[in-house]
Amino acid sequence: MCTACACGTAESASAQVETGGGSVYQVSGMTCGHCVSSVSGEIGKVGGVSDVQVDLATGAVTVSGAGFSDEEIRAAVDRAGYALVTPSPASAS
Repeated sequence: MCTACACGTAESASAQVETGGGSVYQVSGMTCGHCVSSVSGEIGKVGGVSDVQVDLATGAVTVSGAGFSDEEIRAAVDRAGYALVTPSPASAS
């Protein structure tokens, strides 16, 4: 059972996708597909975000778009019930 969100998911579901660029954030506490959905949904609501890709296995969240700030992403992750591990993003290669 997912202990992070208590959704009852018995096994982890990966949302790993090849990324072509963007800002990469490290998010802690995600353990299942529901967690991925919550985080990507909240980040997707941030103005200027055009795409969100989540790698559940590593906790890496790649955010594409323009005009959003690290603080807006941090707040979105907080609203989803998780936390950013890194203070600022790295560029995806």
